[in-house]
Formats: sequence, C-alpha cells, structure tokens
Amino acid sequence: MAAIDMLVTSGSGPVECRIALMALVDIIESEAGRLGCTIEVTLGHKPDRHGAKSAILSVEGRNAEALAEEYCGTVKFVFKSPVRLGHKRQNWFVGVQTVDLTEAAAVSVASSDVRFETLRAGGPGGQHQNTTDSAVRAVHLPTGIVVTARNERSQHRNKAIALRRLEAMLRVLADREIDMSKTQMFVANKALERGNEVKVFHL
Repeated sequence: MAAIDMLVTSGSGPVECRIALMALVDIIESEAGRLGCTIEVTLGHKPDRHGAKSAILSVEGRNAEALAEEYCGTVKFVFKSPVRLGHKRQNWFVGVQTVDLTEAAAVSVASSDVRFETLRAGGPGGQHQNTTDSAVRAVHLPTGIVVTARNERSQHRNKAIALRRLEAMLRVLADREIDMSKTQMFVANKALERGNEVKVFHL
C-alpha cells in the first residue's frame, strides 16, 4: 500500500493564503476519502483563527500517489478577501509538494513535551479494519501539534510511528525552514504567483 506525505504551504503569503490552505486541506481530505485512502492532517505551528501557514497530509492507499500527483505544484484560489473588505486582490496561492519524513526526522523531542493518547482505530478497511484501541495520538505540548498513527495493530508500533512522524513534522513544518529555504524546501511566494497552476478553485 502506497504512503505519501505532502507538504502544503502558504509560503510567505498573507492571511488569505492561510484561508486558502485550509480550504485545500478540506478538498484533499474529501478527495482522499472518495479514492478510499486514509489521511492524517497535521497543522503547522500555532495556527490562528484563519488557519495554519503549513500542514502535512499523510495519505495511505493504492491511489495515494495519483492523488499527490494531481495536487503537487501551485494551487490558485480566487475569492474576495473576507478579512480585508475592499481589498482588490482576489488571487491567492498555495503550494503542494511531497516530502520524505524519514529524511526530515532530525529533531529530537523530549518525552516530557509529548502526551500520548490512545483511541480506537478507524478509516477504510471493512471487515479487516482494526477496531481495537491501538491507535495513538501524540500531542506536542509546546506547539500544540497533534499527530495520529492508526494503521498498525500494535499500540507500541503506532506510538513509535507517531513519535517519529512528530519529530519529522517539527522539522518540516518549522516556519523558519519554510520561509528561509526558498529553493530547498519549496517555493517563495513570488514563485507561486508566476502561474502554471495545477488547480484553480473559486470560493
């Protein structure tokens, strides 16, 4: 079964780009469900009421790669700003790319900074679905980042996966990584606005 991690970022864009990012996360979640994929969403550091600057979508399923290919690149949203009335700009951009969390996991997390919770596993699977309380949610207390691992039948293995994913996401989702690595991590906001959008949505 294919597993893909996608970084969704508003780059250095304004608040409207965070609104667009949250809308795109909802769209991809719905599409993943339609394709029979499981998806875990992790928002970046300290999102406000308009949303996060970045998120990682962990998608698993036989259609995960096709889903990623469909959305990777620049996604344009067209809508009037709901927070700056009268603002003339209506085009807002979000970037999507796949990331390798196994390579990004270079941040160690203190055990005192993480709270683990168990929950019942869910998602597609029918009669083979795991229905025990083996899924694990890891909450990073300093940042509020929440990661869930549910695909293994062993709670111990899910805990290890959640911790590894949390470590990776802390690295990938760090604002300074996104803002500073304009060529390494993804694109600067100016590059997002050059066109060649893979998707355009009107809200």
